Amino acid sequence: MLTKDALLAYGASYDEGMARCLNKEDFYFKMIRMVAANEKFASLGSALIAKDLQAAFEDAHALKGIVANVSLTPLSDALEAIVEPLRRREDIDYTAMYARIVALKKQLDEIVAQ
Repeated sequence: MLTKDALLAYGASYDEGMARCLNKEDFYFKMIRMVAANEKFASLGSALIAKDLQAAFEDAHALKGIVANVSLTPLSDALEAIVEPLRRREDIDYTAMYARIVALKKQLDEIVAQ
């Protein structure tokens, strides 16, 4: 179940996220569910496979913003790591960076689904 304790265990900056959501936990949890349901996670993977660095950058950058807004720090950090080389359109192997994002997203999905 999505709880404060689950988010803290995940590494979220709970108090910061709550402050951004007017200290309304129901609103904060709704925003986290929306993040978890965001389809840009899948489209980021597709863009990376296609080596469409522009689309991958746009997806990663958008995700970084919405994830940071709800203070999901581990996922935000992982997205930050992939955004910068994508911003420079570096033609490198993004497999490990994307795998980290997928693993953190899976953990988030498990928290949201409980």
